[in-house]
Amino acid sequence: MSRWGLTIPLTGLSLAEHQEIVTSLPALGYTDAWSAETNGTDAFTPLALASQWAPDLRLGPAIVPVYTRGPALLAQQAATLADLAPGRFVMGIGTSSDTIVERWNGIPFEEPYKRTRDTLRFLRRALSGEKVKEEYDTFTVKGFKLDKAPDTPPPIVLAALRPGMLRLAAREADGAITNWLAPKDVRTVRSELGEEPELIARLFVCPTENADEARAIGRWMIAAYMTVPVYRAFHEWLGRGEALKAMNDAWAAGDRKKALDVIPDEVVDDLIVHGSPEACRARVREYAENGLTTPVLAIVPGGGLSSADAVRALAPNA
Repeated sequence: MSRWGLTIPLTGLSLAEHQEIVTSLPALGYTDAWSAETNGTDAFTPLALASQWAPDLRLGPAIVPVYTRGPALLAQQAATLADLAPGRFVMGIGTSSDTIVERWNGIPFEEPYKRTRDTLRFLRRALSGEKVKEEYDTFTVKGFKLDKAPDTPPPIVLAALRPGMLRLAAREADGAITNWLAPKDVRTVRSELGEEPELIARLFVCPTENADEARAIGRWMIAAYMTVPVYRAFHEWLGRGEALKAMNDAWAAGDRKKALDVIPDEVVDDLIVHGSPEACRARVREYAENGLTTPVLAIVPGGGLSSADAVRALAPNA
């Protein structure tokens, strides 16, 4: 396996406390650090710090929503990171979810496919240094040009959970990002994306041999994600609609406890990597064997390991 990524920031640590860990990542065998943007840190600041702490790491956000910043600001931030990490920055964009976009930011979550497509096309032009004057379907740009375009425009990868977006990623982007899938699901995703584009996935890893502990944590996470419409649709496409129906029905009825209780162990074991660190590393390699290019570990606290210890225990060179 050529790539092995880590999600930053790690749970329970301030950004300032990450320097020693991030600096150690290349020696441990990690090749990538990928951020996220939900309700914690923004996607770009951890990468800006990491670009200076570990000059060998490839860096990217997985992902930045295409709604919550204007197109020009997205181009500016991508150009800034590309300047800080020349040749090592990958721009990851996607729709995010109606919860983040509409409920938290007050922005209509409309025409997500078109908005993502339009943003991708705009960023291609802007990051190449072109002056963009264009009426896209979902926004209009009137004469924007970066003051300093990157010498090497960064690759752009798309968050893609279903066939339409995966096919868009295959046609126009440099790869796709997905998450919340089992090793066997990688083949389903590849059937739409194709075999050549890079496929990146965030994998939730809980390094504990206490299966009950891991499953209890996993149930909370699955209920929080899989009841969101975009993820519910994703897992219906992957074939888990029936397995998750009882959870979705209980959640819709307001019975959170029942929603957690009825999630089958098999679903948790499919979607959460858990076990000893050795077993977790072997499971991650299963994803690669099924066609995943870049696994990005998101470490879930468990097993009594500190974040730093878990990073070391799960490293490919461990």
